[in-house]
Amino acid sequence: MSDPLHPARPARASRSVANLADDVHDVVGLFRRSSRRLVGAPLPELGLSGAQLELVRVVRRNPGIGVAEAAAALGLAPNTVSTLVGQLTSLEVLVRLRDASDRRVARLELTPSAAAALESWRDRRAQATAAALGDLDAAERDAIARALPLLARVAASLPQPDAPGATSTSSPATHPVPAAAEDQR
Repeated sequence: MSDPLHPARPARASRSVANLADDVHDVVGLFRRSSRRLVGAPLPELGLSGAQLELVRVVRRNPGIGVAEAAAALGLAPNTVSTLVGQLTSLEVLVRLRDASDRRVARLELTPSAAAALESWRDRRAQATAAALGDLDAAERDAIARALPLLARVAASLPQPDAPGATSTSSPATHPVPAAAEDQR
């Protein structure tokens, strides 16, 4: 039996942690590229950057989130997220709403048109992924579902740079666990 990620390499019962790390990145990249080729990027007419799209996803999953909370979820500095919010507000993707209990705090929400476009894109992506998952047997789908919390934990424990361009680390980022992974806890 060959390794599906590397057809020229035979499957191994045990693999090094470094090889596993490479394979995780390979699979995640393949998954995202395949999905993007099939259903495109969300809001393609705006040409959003990766960081902007990540913030949009966080706000979609957490309507009313604050800038500091979004920064923590993304593992970014609050001023970086504030800059992204300004960009996305000017593009009419996000709106800032004042917190009713603390007027100094801005809450973030998607504009109705951005929310509708994102939900349509998400539905197309989910349908395509569901069809591919449907080709697997129940045990394979269960194995993927069981792996999601572990992958989320690995992502959350990746060290974050202390400053832009830094390679040293001090603490792991906080990443929300995908809803499907939460169900498996």
